[in-house]
Amino acid sequence: MATVASGGATPFVGEATRLRRRYIFPRSSLSSRKIEPSVKAKPAPTRGQLRSEPDSPNPIRISRSDNGKVGREVLDRSEVAPRGIRDYIKLSRELIGSAKGSVRWFSPIECAQCGEESPLLLYLPGIDGVGTGLVRHYARLGKIFNIWCLHIPVDDRTTFEELIQYIENTVKSEKTRLQGRPIYIVGESIGACFALAVAARSRNTDLILILVNPATSFKRTWLRDISTLLDAVPDPFHVPISSLFSLLSGNYIRTTTNFKAQELAMEEAIPILSEGLTDMLPSLSLLGDILPKESLIWKLKILKEASSYVNSRLHAVTCQTLILASGKDEILPSHEEADRLCTILPNCRVRHFQDSGHALLLERGLDLVTVIKGAGYYRRTWQTDLVSDYLHPTTYEFENVSREYRLTNFATDPVMFSTLGDGHIIRGLSGIPDEGPAVFIGNHMLMGSELGPLVIQFLKEKNILLRGIAHPFMFDRNAEMLMPDYSSFDKYRIMGSVPVSGINLYKLLAINSFVLLYPGGAREALHKKGEEYQLFWPQKSEFVRMASRFGATIIPFGVVGEDDLYNILLDYNDLKKLPFYDSLDKKLNEGPVGAAVRLRSDYEGEVANQELHPIVLAPKIPGRFYFLFGKPIKTKGMEKELRDRDNAQQMYLQVKSEVEKCLSYLREKREKDPYRSIFSRLVYQATHGSNSEIPTFEP
Repeated sequence: MATVASGGATPFVGEATRLRRRYIFPRSSLSSRKIEPSVKAKPAPTRGQLRSEPDSPNPIRISRSDNGKVGREVLDRSEVAPRGIRDYIKLSRELIGSAKGSVRWFSPIECAQCGEESPLLLYLPGIDGVGTGLVRHYARLGKIFNIWCLHIPVDDRTTFEELIQYIENTVKSEKTRLQGRPIYIVGESIGACFALAVAARSRNTDLILILVNPATSFKRTWLRDISTLLDAVPDPFHVPISSLFSLLSGNYIRTTTNFKAQELAMEEAIPILSEGLTDMLPSLSLLGDILPKESLIWKLKILKEASSYVNSRLHAVTCQTLILASGKDEILPSHEEADRLCTILPNCRVRHFQDSGHALLLERGLDLVTVIKGAGYYRRTWQTDLVSDYLHPTTYEFENVSREYRLTNFATDPVMFSTLGDGHIIRGLSGIPDEGPAVFIGNHMLMGSELGPLVIQFLKEKNILLRGIAHPFMFDRNAEMLMPDYSSFDKYRIMGSVPVSGINLYKLLAINSFVLLYPGGAREALHKKGEEYQLFWPQKSEFVRMASRFGATIIPFGVVGEDDLYNILLDYNDLKKLPFYDSLDKKLNEGPVGAAVRLRSDYEGEVANQELHPIVLAPKIPGRFYFLFGKPIKTKGMEKELRDRDNAQQMYLQVKSEVEKCLSYLREKREKDPYRSIFSRLVYQATHGSNSEIPTFEP
């Protein structure tokens, strides 16, 4: 029986010096001895210091001592490395060529960028056991995690129980050292089974599991009988069976270094196809080296044992779990298995990747950090804090969000006006202050259709990231599972939205944020027929005194254009009359979802009617969206005055009146816009160029 070595500072026998240039090997053992940290962390910023390193994952971490004077870099410029299957093969050969000895952890040098507050991430590989499956994500993950990867040598025969004990001891040791920080475990295929087993045995440890195509469905796959077949296959013929794993494990086109998720022109597709076919043969050869007959039989035996062990203990797994499932996995039924596990695990979310194969982490279209951020699963302490742990969007993430709203922007060509200090209205956002904190207070259009164009334009024109105060429905696990696509709300978390609460507003203003707040909430966004542009605000102020505490500037605004985009066919009153709607209504507003997201239940009047419901719409020939931002209202120096509830109420009513004036102004002025219709705008662009700014009414 193989045993796990006690580890040490020296890596594998042979070529140790060369390997040390690429990897750091932390000390580890089956004992409970403390494991030395694998990377030297950078010192954390002191209180009041602006964290401005170019490689910082959160470039805007500001305290009140900054006084809102910020040289902002809103977008994180880091990207997933342009790597693919070739890099995986190269690094894997380096490890297996020199890998003598026992199971151990290694940490890639590329990941030695994280700060002291960063949580630990343990990567548990699939059946290959090499541990280089995160190669495409080293640079991005290494900025926000301390990464340790598990390596299982080719000739190692460590048992399932010994492997779990080894990982569990590491978790226990690091739990003591990390003092309140979570431990992430990324498990791929059989590694996902290991992660679940450790979680079932470590219920008092703060774990976050990221499971990629988990092999818990082993009994329902053709892998169950392959070990019997291997016993009967002579040694020279075992390689084709190992190669079969490689052929089925992924789409080689998607794992090339030049693959792009969007549609490709013919001249771009040919070299990518050539690279994919060229990479296939080395991959087949590598898997034959990684999984010789004896190793393959042994690992399939462990896989069978691991799957059986975990399935009998799923009830004991209560930690946060995120499952990434491929829709075209030819080895495992990952899509169906993810949904099954999600119904069993109480704190689980799923993200489906319909066009991906088994080797999901090697595919070019996936950014693991983006997925973690979108699911709201990144945190540095024992509880989730979407303000202090927020990671700003990357350029790639912003481009993806912009792409989602490309059709809306094309159809409505939003026009934005702002008001200067002297009251003069101009086109553009020059009247918006450059320094925070600031609170934007306005009206919701139907279904929040103004949100995308608004946030995108502010980031493009003003380099300002608007942090939305959003309905808790968008953050609830049970609500997410009612959506056709579980990741429907990920873009809002990526762009900085937080659930509505006084403490979240407080935290955002404390770091000089630009906050987007809708007092009308869901009642305005899901209004009924004939209620467009009506404000459904609470009777009393909800934000004025909080804004004055931080000297925040209040900017009232109005937006119109929904009535030029669609008509309401069925509103909530109509839907309630349908015989089949009652069950959906209960799912949305009662039970687990209703209890978690119910707002303003203690209010009176229309503002208390916060029921969530779909709306049936009929599209119209598109008109145009118009935004008007009123004259900024400064609260700096008025904190003492606005502590008085009557004074705060007067300012609240003033803000509401300004929003109503903006709406009246836009509804009147748009009648004079010769380019309100999409047809006139198309004619203008045909004669002046597609990138030309289309005129509008004179303000």
